[in-house]
Amino acid sequence: MAAPGVIAVLTGDDLAKDGLGCFAPFTSRQRADGTPNIVPPYGLLAKDEVRHVGDIIAMVVAESEAAADFALELIEVSIYPTACVTDTREAAAPDAPPVWPEEPSNICFVERLGDAKRAAAAFADAAHIVEAEYVISRVIASPMETRSAIGVFDSGENSYTLYAGLQTPHLLRNEIANNVLHIEPASLRVISPDIGGGFGLKASMQRELALVLWAARRTARAVRWVAERSESFLADHHARDTVSRVSLALDASGKFLALRVHTIANLGAYLDTFGLHIPVNNLGGLSGPYDIGAFDIEVRGVFSHTQPTAPYRGAGRPEATLCIERIVDRAARQLGMDAVALRRRNMIPSSAMPFETGLAFRLDSGEFEKTMDMAIDLADWKGRESRAADAASRGRLHGIGIAYAVEIAGGPQNTPLKEFAELRFDSTGHATLFLGTHSHGQGHETAFRQLAHSFLGLSPGQIDIQFGDTAIVKQGVGTFGSRSVGIGGAALKQAAEKIIEMARPLAVEMLEVSESDVDFLGGHFVVGGTDYRVSLQDVAAHAFKAPAAAAGGVAGLAAHVMAAPDNCTFPNACHVCEVEIENDTGQVQLTRYAVVEDVGSVLNPLLLEGQIHGGVAQGVGQVLCEAIAFDPSSGQLISGSFMDYCLPRADDLPMIALRSHEVPSENTPFGIKGAGEAGTVGSMAAMSNAVFDALYKVGVSHFDMPATSERVWRAIHRKNEKATP
Repeated sequence: MAAPGVIAVLTGDDLAKDGLGCFAPFTSRQRADGTPNIVPPYGLLAKDEVRHVGDIIAMVVAESEAAADFALELIEVSIYPTACVTDTREAAAPDAPPVWPEEPSNICFVERLGDAKRAAAAFADAAHIVEAEYVISRVIASPMETRSAIGVFDSGENSYTLYAGLQTPHLLRNEIANNVLHIEPASLRVISPDIGGGFGLKASMQRELALVLWAARRTARAVRWVAERSESFLADHHARDTVSRVSLALDASGKFLALRVHTIANLGAYLDTFGLHIPVNNLGGLSGPYDIGAFDIEVRGVFSHTQPTAPYRGAGRPEATLCIERIVDRAARQLGMDAVALRRRNMIPSSAMPFETGLAFRLDSGEFEKTMDMAIDLADWKGRESRAADAASRGRLHGIGIAYAVEIAGGPQNTPLKEFAELRFDSTGHATLFLGTHSHGQGHETAFRQLAHSFLGLSPGQIDIQFGDTAIVKQGVGTFGSRSVGIGGAALKQAAEKIIEMARPLAVEMLEVSESDVDFLGGHFVVGGTDYRVSLQDVAAHAFKAPAAAAGGVAGLAAHVMAAPDNCTFPNACHVCEVEIENDTGQVQLTRYAVVEDVGSVLNPLLLEGQIHGGVAQGVGQVLCEAIAFDPSSGQLISGSFMDYCLPRADDLPMIALRSHEVPSENTPFGIKGAGEAGTVGSMAAMSNAVFDALYKVGVSHFDMPATSERVWRAIHRKNEKATP
């Protein structure tokens, strides 16, 4: 406190005195015995005990960042080490040190899907059983813009304002207000402007969002926090981190009979907002595009002495796709079949749509075999052997990988989360669209202008887009799960329909005809069989002069809805990629990549291409080089910077060949299915299959990500096929 420029030093004791609450996950699960899972106290600061490296102990508020950093170094902390566990598999072991005494087993929940007895019978009758274990590495989101927040407290109004880069401003406002500050949500305004990437990380509640508000109240000053990149590794929530035992039963002809997947999912020391959702709610993707007779699925969520795991692009979808697509590849090898031929034999035909998979999903549409055929043509599947021979002539291993991903968008199924849209016209006829979704790089400003043009005939210059401010957007859910255009677009459509119905009597008045003579076409109210027409903009301007407005009624055209389509959609895609591996160094080079995707009707090809390219890069990056690692004895993070944690660079990827196969869904306006996560969902499995295909040719029997040069070299030279990252 005596250091220059220091305004306050806040600790867990201060927190307790002020009575601030804890975060809470938005859903719950059950233990194996059916009782509710425990919810550990996740407060703003650790008190008495830290449960992972990066657990926040104290907060310094100073006049400048430099002054705060200097004072922070003066704090002396006495920490007495205890036994820890960071490895996912070890956390579930009977002798693992407990993270929370209330749950000595560390097993937070057990979730089961499918019919275990029916699956067991299918396995008993199977001609072939294929088994493997797949480890999916822990990663960090690493958006261009690190997390940041500004907290402001108005003592006169007894209200707060939070400026932060968020994907879900309304959801997080409610969480902070209700559970942490214990105030009415209306007393907290959240402003989230454009942000440099979210990827799921910025959808969750994290401590600093509330810390700056609390500190602002305590100090009567606006308080700003911006994470340094090295701090992000310690303070950000992480993602993925699962171990899955996968078994596939097949008959003598190669038909799939049953799938068994038993997964351990690392939840970290605390429960993220979506922490109980991610490992479970996208398990339907395990069925892929295939007709599988029976399922035995179990997920155990375990606590560990690590950062909480949060959503990251795909949030369970890439993990599910990797499990089914890697085991299908393994089955093809075991049966001596071509990987494409085995997939074709088991694909759900388009004539079977809609199709009940038997595992959570009721697929609404899709032409899986045609999409796969387009992908293998685009990838020149037939030419793979000549490319392999060419690689061999240069002393390099060649591998090819294929994966077919089916995911859910705009869920949950049958009861999609509603979204908010409001249209408001001013006295000049200019429109503003207020959206509950959030745009952080996806191009919503373009996409929703296109929808507004289709629904109302508005040109891009005739409408503004507003989002991310809870004071001007009445309510909302946010952007995640490839939901924005499908769900937000459905809300916009309903708001547009309300506007047309409100405007119609005014147009009739202006045209001096009967209402039955007027239709709305291309942004104009037109009189059938004549050239008489009036634009929606002119009607909107007239609404401010109409008798109802002059008599004190509501002036102008405005309508808002909280709505969703009747059901979700199922985007799907086939990915094919090829790699070459340098035998002497283990370096992996991605040489070819092709995707054919079905995201329903394509609204904007350029935006779609950007989404697919970015998603592919994130999936490929995880397989090639990304892995958060801890020292197992101390729990210390040993991949705490970009010197230790590798991200893919531009020269790690080839040009991506992309083609669309549009199979519209009946569930959303224009048949849109969603595209934000499609690239990652398929690329992780395709890239893993390609790397293993190359290594299998030199006798490697098993290999898990990341495919760093050192780990690949060790696998090739038989020194350590299962080397830890």
